[in-house]
Amino acid sequence: MRADRPPRIEVAPRRGLRREEAARYVGVSPTKYDEMVRDRTMPKPWRIGGCVVWDIRKIDAALDSLDDGVVNEWD
Repeated sequence: MRADRPPRIEVAPRRGLRREEAARYVGVSPTKYDEMVRDRTMPKPWRIGGCVVWDIRKIDAALDSLDDGVVNEWD
């Protein structure tokens, strides 16, 4: 490995996202994401042991439903 290059980090695809990752995936702040979960715009998380994760498939479905029948002034 060359000294001037940082080590390459490979990340496997994941279905569960932690809070900050889920917020980043949606494009909002973690605080806004929490609000969206509270008002059920985004799904509730899974609890796996001591971890709280959101299912990326459910996030995608929630995002898709936001677009159903809504006219977007930016389109």
